[in-house]
Amino acid sequence: MVISWNDFEKVELRVGTIVSASEFPEARKPAYKLEIDFGPEIGVKRSSAQIVHLYAMESLVGRKVIAVTNFPAKQIGPFMSECLVTGFADEQGRIILAVPDGDVPNGARLC
Repeated sequence: MVISWNDFEKVELRVGTIVSASEFPEARKPAYKLEIDFGPEIGVKRSSAQIVHLYAMESLVGRKVIAVTNFPAKQIGPFMSECLVTGFADEQGRIILAVPDGDVPNGARLC
C-alpha cells in the first residue's frame, strides 16, 4: 500500500529513554511494562512491549527507543498502553528494538 507524505507526517515517531521496566504477568504473550521519558513536551508514557526473549528487564532502564507517541491509549489487560515501542522481528519472531544510532534528545521526532 502506498501512502502520501501527508499520511506519514501524521505519525509521531519519537525518541525516549526507558525509565522503568517491570514484569507483565497478565499479558497473553510474554511482555514487559515500560515507562518511557519523551522529554518535557510529552512527558513519561507507558507501553507494553513483547521484548522478553532478547532483553533482560534490568538491561532496559536507560536505553533509548523509538516509539509512536500519538496513537490513542490502548487497554492491554489491566494495563493502559500510551505509546507503541517499535522494533523488527528476527527469523524466530523475536522483537529487536528500533533504536537511534547516536545520542538524540528525548522527544526528538523522526524526520
